[in-house]
Amino acid sequence: QLQLVESGGGLVQPGGSLRLSCAASGSTLNYYAIGWFRQAPGKEREGISCITYSAGTTKYVDSAKGRFTISRDHAKSTVYLQMNSLKPEDTAIYYCAAGPRCAYSDDVHPRRFDYWGQGTQVTVSS
Repeated sequence: QLQLVESGGGLVQPGGSLRLSCAASGSTLNYYAIGWFRQAPGKEREGISCITYSAGTTKYVDSAKGRFTISRDHAKSTVYLQMNSLKPEDTAIYYCAAGPRCAYSDDVHPRRFDYWGQGTQVTVSS
């Protein structure tokens, strides 16, 4: 079973940047579409972005467009989420997940993805 590991979270000031990484433990995520999601305290898990296994297609939810960028490096079997201009409301646990596709905007949804990491905490605060 595919196991995913997120890293790169931490405490950052408003306006700052972070780059999250998602890697597979004991396997490769190169054959999967990968999505990034987040869950703030008391809120449902929400989608941010996804990328196809070929990196030919990326999708973003409206709130992420212009600030967040998803990418992947097949040589390192790693998917990244570059987050810029961070706001306090971006504070959440961030998860990556693997699934079969990222073709439509509706695919940026937790129900579309099968394998999940444990998450990494991102806190935006001064």
